[in-house]
Amino acid sequence: MNELIIHGIYRHYKGDYYIVENVAHHSETDEELVIYRGLYENGHMYCARPKDMFLSEIDPAKIPDDQPKQKYRFELQNIKSVAKH
Repeated sequence: MNELIIHGIYRHYKGDYYIVENVAHHSETDEELVIYRGLYENGHMYCARPKDMFLSEIDPAKIPDDQPKQKYRFELQNIKSVAKH
């Protein structure tokens, strides 16, 4: 199962990276919405997507040929720090 981590870095199946900022609740339906933004040039706009959709599996046929195959629409990345502590 895919997991949601606040401030986690996720890779979209088309290749861009995003940071999850928080989770909001729809004011009428109480549906959970993931608030996230792109980590690329001009990626400063905040976006919202239903949590279930954010964590959903992706049809492998939709993944562009030049991108690595992944199971989920957004996948959590394990990015190690390069700073020496």
